[in-house]
Amino acid sequence: MRLPRPLGISGPSLWLPPGRQSAAEAVARELVDAETADELGYAVLPVTDLAPPEMAVEAGREALSAAGVDPGAVGLLLHAWIHYQGHDLWSPAHFVADRLGAADAVPLGVQQVCNGGAAAVELAAARLFVEPGLGNALITTADAFVEPGFDRWGGDYGIGYGDGATALVLHHLPGTEGGRPADLVLHAIATVAAPRLERMHRGDDPFGPAARSLGPKVDIRRTKKAFLKAEGMEAFTAASTASLRSAVESCLADAGLSATGDVPLRYVVAPRLGRKTIDLAYAPLLGKLTGAELLRPGADTGHLGAGDAAASLAELRTGRMLGPGEYALVVSAGAGFTWSCLLVSGA
Repeated sequence: MRLPRPLGISGPSLWLPPGRQSAAEAVARELVDAETADELGYAVLPVTDLAPPEMAVEAGREALSAAGVDPGAVGLLLHAWIHYQGHDLWSPAHFVADRLGAADAVPLGVQQVCNGGAAAVELAAARLFVEPGLGNALITTADAFVEPGFDRWGGDYGIGYGDGATALVLHHLPGTEGGRPADLVLHAIATVAAPRLERMHRGDDPFGPAARSLGPKVDIRRTKKAFLKAEGMEAFTAASTASLRSAVESCLADAGLSATGDVPLRYVVAPRLGRKTIDLAYAPLLGKLTGAELLRPGADTGHLGAGDAAASLAELRTGRMLGPGEYALVVSAGAGFTWSCLLVSGA
């Protein structure tokens, strides 16, 4: 998505619960074997007692406070998630808006699996440009991967899942009506999809009448095995490599940069997937395309469902990692499959 002009990101926040489960504890409890835990590379995974929308409210409060934005000045609230939010046939986005006091916001739920947070930023950006009077868009994400329905350490290949929430405010910059300073500047967003890979998370399973009617837990390993048996690893690797390359190159080109190895990028930020997955599927290509230092966040968070991209934006802000004119490319990916890149700089 080529932005007509840059947008501001203010108050990007990562909210994590106080509970933690270490990899050592998980191995001792036989939740994961030692070899897999080492390949994942997570020291700990956060574990919550709150429902995901409650965590989203906490993250939203932090973001609004850090951004200096009154909840009444939020015109759009987008909430993204990948796993159960606590009620059936119910809108968590409306709950978040109500609890935050964003009474004038239009709440929308975004479902693009693990790429949902990045997709929400892209959707909010489009709304801000077609509706200049919208004011501020608040984007939240939240997920909890708790028993009995989810095995955070062993339910998937190459990923451990942590509980947490994120939030950020997207808005116009000075020079535009209603614009104001920001913590980070968003220059471009690019999204590429490979729908033929949707079977990775469906496998050979029939359509069920209700959630988990086919089994007591979400079992991503089962569906991936079925896909790989039918299609082969080469089909996934080829589509993933081509899509990631296209997303990176398109994002940089939309900002007037080029993927030649001399791009003025300080960092490229990987999704919060397991260490082996990043080593095999992301690090070589991202290094070749950008020449930037690769950041591998998530050792103390795990994969945060829809929240990986926003969590990385939050850490760029809190760590004061980007000065004015210094760029970072934040990479997001989700089942389906979809890849997004967000190009940001210090304000």
